[in-house]
Amino acid sequence: MLRISKIVLVVCVAAWGLVGAFHNVLDWNGTVGAVEAATSMATFEGGSDSWQAMASPIVVYLGVALILASKTATGLLCSVGAFTMWRQRSADAAAFATSKRLALVGCAVAIAMLFGGFIVIAESWFELWRSDVMRGPVLESAFRYAGMIALIALFVAGRDD
Repeated sequence: MLRISKIVLVVCVAAWGLVGAFHNVLDWNGTVGAVEAATSMATFEGGSDSWQAMASPIVVYLGVALILASKTATGLLCSVGAFTMWRQRSADAAAFATSKRLALVGCAVAIAMLFGGFIVIAESWFELWRSDVMRGPVLESAFRYAGMIALIALFVAGRDD
C-alpha cells in the first residue's frame, strides 16, 4: 500500500505540471503578462524605475519558455516515472527504488523552476516581494508548490522494504 501511495503522489505531481503548462498556454496573454509584470517591476511603486527592471521581450519570453519547459518536463518525467514505478510495484526493494529515478528527477525539475525562477529570480532579483498584487498569487503559490513537491519527493525517495 505504501508503494501505491507513492505512485499516486507522483501522478499528482505529473498532473500539476501538465495541467499547469496547459493553462499557461491556454492563457498565453496572462502568462506573458505575468512574467512581463515581474521583470518590469511595474506592480509596485518605483519598481519600473529601478536599475534591474527589464522590459525586454527576450527576457520575458525566456521566462515564459523556462516555466513552460519546466512544467512540461515535470509532467512527462513524473508520468513516465509513475508508470515505471507501477510496473515495479511488486518487485524487490532495489528494483522499486531504481524505478523512482525519473519521478524524482521530475520533482527536482519542478523545485528548481519554482525556487530558481520564482524565489531567486522573481522575488530576489526583480524584488517581487514588494508587490502587493503579485506576492500572494505568485510567490506564495510558488513556495506552496515547491514545498509540497519537495515533501512528496522526500517521501517517494524513502526506503521501501
